[in-house]
Amino acid sequence: MDAPTNIQVEVSLGRKKTALLRSLKMPLTLSFPPSPPPTVRDVKRAIQKAFPKFYADRQKLSLPEAPKSLSDDSVLLFDAAGKVELVVGDLGPQISWRTVFIVEYAGPLLIHPLLYHLPTAFYRTEVQHSALQKSIYAMVLVHFIKRELETVFVHRFSHSTMPLFNIFKNSGHYWVLSGLLLAVDAYRPGYSQPVVAGTWRDGPLLQLGWAIWAYAELSNLIVHLNLRSLRPAGTTTRTVPVGYGFSAPFNLSFPNYFFETLAWGAVFLISASPAAALFIAVSFGQMLIWAQKKHRAYKKEFGDKYPRNRKAIVPYII
Repeated sequence: MDAPTNIQVEVSLGRKKTALLRSLKMPLTLSFPPSPPPTVRDVKRAIQKAFPKFYADRQKLSLPEAPKSLSDDSVLLFDAAGKVELVVGDLGPQISWRTVFIVEYAGPLLIHPLLYHLPTAFYRTEVQHSALQKSIYAMVLVHFIKRELETVFVHRFSHSTMPLFNIFKNSGHYWVLSGLLLAVDAYRPGYSQPVVAGTWRDGPLLQLGWAIWAYAELSNLIVHLNLRSLRPAGTTTRTVPVGYGFSAPFNLSFPNYFFETLAWGAVFLISASPAAALFIAVSFGQMLIWAQKKHRAYKKEFGDKYPRNRKAIVPYII
């Protein structure tokens, strides 16, 4: 049997129809040359060309019998007549991951200086800042400046966008928990120099906290740089992560999450701040969910090639 001269891809609407989907003229038949065989990404681009408002990052393509989203790199399997049927869904308005990260990390960078430098506006009194408060202020600013720089110059994202709503959810986490709540608690008169001087918060424990924090932040940066080197620019290629944090003595799938938690643990160590404890608890809980899910995906994807002794996020435990 001769190979088909063209591949016909019929795209129909899924069951859940948004206002945008209802405005489209579907089903849509698209034609592609058989060589090279078209991918899901090619179909998305063709749909966007036909309906410019329905951009590729907003589309979800699946097979009629399987609602699971097809990856952009999937090659379409056509029948003997050169035909393929796909179902398209609407993921809703999207926003780039990079933009979301920049906005969410900006919150603490704006909020902490306000409360630190304008105490009378918030506490109705002057605050003689203690070494503890100065330390927390420096740790928070350096941490989030580092995160902003990593977002711009280091991170490579497997997906270019996320749902627009996430910018409000993610920003709320950082702007409220590590921003407003932590700043209000950390720079209040109860942590000022006259109160803290001579207590356990004003001694060797502060130096230990700085040592742990600096080690954790540097380790986190090394892991992020290592992850960048494992993914070539402009690709979604993944390999088994190796190197510092991934190998002994840590043996973790996500050492960046571990070091992130350790850095914030240092802030709690020197302050015993309830706000810091709350932020750590919420952050670690979310990172634990992500780490365990991705850890299982790693083992499924790489099989026997993936080190069996690796834990997800906490060395030797989880």
